[in-house]
Amino acid sequence: MPVCTVELLSLHSDIPHFLHHLQQTSIKPLVIARVIRWIIKPTHLSKDALLNQNPPWDLLLMYEGSQFEFPSSVQSCIQKQWSIQVGVPSSVVASFQEKNTTLLYPPSRSVPPLTASLSKPQKTGSAQSLELDDELHQWITSGNDAPRGAVSMLNLLAFHPGKQAQYLKYGKAFAEEVGKRRGGLAKLVGKVIPGSGDGGHDGWDEMALAHYPSLEHFADMLASEDYQRANHEWRLPSLKDTCILCTSELNLGQEEGKARL
Repeated sequence: MPVCTVELLSLHSDIPHFLHHLQQTSIKPLVIARVIRWIIKPTHLSKDALLNQNPPWDLLLMYEGSQFEFPSSVQSCIQKQWSIQVGVPSSVVASFQEKNTTLLYPPSRSVPPLTASLSKPQKTGSAQSLELDDELHQWITSGNDAPRGAVSMLNLLAFHPGKQAQYLKYGKAFAEEVGKRRGGLAKLVGKVIPGSGDGGHDGWDEMALAHYPSLEHFADMLASEDYQRANHEWRLPSLKDTCILCTSELNLGQEEGKARL
């Protein structure tokens, strides 16, 4: 099973400048995305390393192979980094780029419409349980700094002993019903390699990168009764800790053009 590295980067430079130097290396990213905000923050695993970061994280970088030793031209752009390594099935890695391009730039009329969930949302006092609260709802609908178009949610998961099978029931409901209905898809899933990178020492079990056609589709899911049934029955009882980071994937060609301006 191929090893993939997941890195969070805080930069000295702007993003186009960093990407210009990164593209001079042999690294071929599976995913490179601008970090938007935390949806769920970790409660104890990697808490200090992930949250006590000033300036905040700029980029999510995922690539096949063990952690890459960046040349000085790239490393000089990086102020802080955090990494974890995961095992991902070779069939998923081999087909990922083609599949991901279709997800990010879908054919016309292939994106499912929103359901009516947001007209009578199921709300809570905090989004930490992956429920829709007033702050998250307002951020998504205000259009201020929320991205338009597809988003990719980085999930880190740690399971209670003996509860991973219960989480698989949630994963099945997400893939076949409650997520699929809103265009949600776990497009990259891997088991954390113990002792790898920074996060491999902290007790995380799994990483998942979930796709949504838009933040509105994500909110539509959180606001729905059918999703919250699966969330409360299977997801929440199985997790010892988790976090979700919202990102927006970058078009490397466009960003390279900016770097030359």
